[in-house]
Amino acid sequence: MKIDSALKSLGGPPAGETKARSPQGGTTAAGAAAGEKVQLSSLSSSLQKAEAAIASTPAIDRGRVDEIRQAISEGRFKVDAGRIADGLIDSVRQMLAGRP
Repeated sequence: MKIDSALKSLGGPPAGETKARSPQGGTTAAGAAAGEKVQLSSLSSSLQKAEAAIASTPAIDRGRVDEIRQAISEGRFKVDAGRIADGLIDSVRQMLAGRP
């Protein structure tokens, strides 16, 4: 089956035509009126601020990394195998609990 014929039979747009999406998720004609306005909710503004804060926060705490590196080089860093094992078991339990 050809893709073009499938789109026509399902009521999709003809090949090469697209529709613009409105901010609410619906579709509008590509040449929407210039006087239309979009109003964002306060939640949207809060999400934008949160995204900006996350983007500006470094993913790695360089101070903590340097501290651990120094402890390893001085022989002060101790690995707690029991704590690591407990963490692994907890994460597996969470994954299994989330399975359908």
